[in-house]
Amino acid sequence: MSKTPFTILEVTASARNDGSVSRALVADVTEQLSAAHPGAEVIRRDVAAGVPLIDEAWVGATFTPPENRTADQHAALSYSDRLVEEVQRADAIVIGTPIYNFSVPAALKAWIDQIARARLTFEYTPEGPRGLLADRPVYLVIASGGTGLGSEADFASGYLKHFLAFLGITSVKVIAADQLMAGDPAAKTEAAKASIETLI
Repeated sequence: MSKTPFTILEVTASARNDGSVSRALVADVTEQLSAAHPGAEVIRRDVAAGVPLIDEAWVGATFTPPENRTADQHAALSYSDRLVEEVQRADAIVIGTPIYNFSVPAALKAWIDQIARARLTFEYTPEGPRGLLADRPVYLVIASGGTGLGSEADFASGYLKHFLAFLGITSVKVIAADQLMAGDPAAKTEAAKASIETLI
């Protein structure tokens, strides 16, 4: 029986392609992870290309037990099912995002909403919510123009770490290229690149 390859899920959220610092750093992380795991499979999910927003049909389908769902309800969840399956398969996840207006891009929030599935990726218990995903390393690449990571204006990094922990994932490593518009952006990007080697 052949061994299942190490699987890397790469999630990118920047609205920019050319010149995107977060995309460039994500590529570096994926490259170094692939080098550390020869033969690795890379699943690339560019959420900036578009992620459907959840709606009433989606919510109704998630509250219906799988065995009781209609064909329309299964169809309403088919895209979400695919995203969840990507996360479940991944041995490591690389998430690259800029900070837009102090938080994450709308497209990344839409991806988050699609993978937050009660009784599938999390559940509520008498002791509180419990994540249903096995822990795995997540490399969180965050770029910003003026918002300092960890500052009072940063509503992105803490939110992402909290959400991942909600699903059961706590092994999160942050690669920061923040406040690029203040100081020397090239030097800050190089410093972020240098930090990748120490984290993988």
